Amino acid sequence: MSSLVDIRRAGERFHTRAGWLDSRHSFAFSRHWDPGNTHFGLLLVSNDDVVAPGTGFDTHPHRDMEIITWVLEGSLVHQDSEGHNGVIHPGLAQRMSAGTGILHSEKNDSWTLTGDPEHQTPVRFIQMWTIPDEAGIAPGYEQLDIGGELARGGWTTLASGMPKHLQQRAIGIRQKHAALHVAQIRPGETLEVATAPFVHVFVARGEVALEGSGPLAQGDAARITRSDGRRITGGPEGAEVLMWEMDATLSVG
Repeated sequence: MSSLVDIRRAGERFHTRAGWLDSRHSFAFSRHWDPGNTHFGLLLVSNDDVVAPGTGFDTHPHRDMEIITWVLEGSLVHQDSEGHNGVIHPGLAQRMSAGTGILHSEKNDSWTLTGDPEHQTPVRFIQMWTIPDEAGIAPGYEQLDIGGELARGGWTTLASGMPKHLQQRAIGIRQKHAALHVAQIRPGETLEVATAPFVHVFVARGEVALEGSGPLAQGDAARITRSDGRRITGGPEGAEVLMWEMDATLSVG
């Protein structure tokens, strides 16, 4: 059977705007409910967040979820009830396993940890959630700087639970059917999209052309079922792309 490509444009995403937050959601989230758009494959959340300096998400709970944060601009402070704290910046991948339960906060106030002068720079980050393949695990945290690998070009595996990625330098997630890759695609450069039952391609910045589907701009996404390894090419200014490769989907009902 041939692959199916569902293009979702940036302007079609749900939008949450507060004084300190501008957030766009690829799937039903919080007060935005759409029973026909709750997930794709094993991906339940893909939020594109911009948080003003000195503000952020106060301490709140999570349970039985693998949460991956990828900062595009600025810096984000993570603190949780397991004693982890640190500043996440571009090139530093982060995963939090909520497991049996965890409390955490995310704020744009790195000076509180570093002692540097207070800044006025917003932080923009993509936060993605997938379910673990086992409920009730111990909460966990991992971060890894992959900036060097990313700069070398091509796809870099950011996070994975797939056995085939065990020998690669990537964050581990407790989901053996999913992997997240990232690429900074140069203008005119062509990469191959993963061949998998479910592939979610998100243009974090810039523009690309997806073979058979045409241009995708910042914030656009392609949900590909039975992905056949079609190609993706960087636009005039290049692009940064996040790609989920999944060989299972969430059972509903």
